Amino acid sequence: MSRIPFFDLATATPEIRAFHDDLVKTHPLTNMKAVLLHSPVALKAVLEWYALFDKVVPVIGKRGAVLFSFAISRANACELCTTFMRREIVGWGDDPEHLTLNDQEQLLWDFGFQLAKDANRIPDTLYARLEKAFTAEQIVDLTVFGALMIVNNVFNSALRIDVDQELDSFRIQPENYFV
Repeated sequence: MSRIPFFDLATATPEIRAFHDDLVKTHPLTNMKAVLLHSPVALKAVLEWYALFDKVVPVIGKRGAVLFSFAISRANACELCTTFMRREIVGWGDDPEHLTLNDQEQLLWDFGFQLAKDANRIPDTLYARLEKAFTAEQIVDLTVFGALMIVNNVFNSALRIDVDQELDSFRIQPENYFV
């Protein structure tokens, strides 16, 4: 159970009610967002992930962006984000536990996983692969996109945000999955 309850629309301030009303016009109200609505400033920061998603997709494709996010979420052992990304991957008809990755996808996986595990120890060889594949601007965008994925992971894990009910059929057993 989430450590912080969902915001309560009935008792929310007018500012939060207005923010909620604007939010649901463009985003589904997930469990994470229902907790983040306690702080519109925090929610706005987290929502920047979507803007960067839209910016990196033309470069790496939606599949690349999801795989990058999946690698980060697995490295961080975030049950909610891993489950969300698993649903996307299963939706493509792929098996998230037995992925076949092309060279670019493997690069994204390697970078995402290492970024989440220890950003201080990204090997020069990995960075050289990034420089061959992407421009400086694209590397900056990917790194910040990955960092915001890490923010999502930390938020969801630290506050034990419940996995959304719509994701139940894609759930993992964290004690077995993150080893």
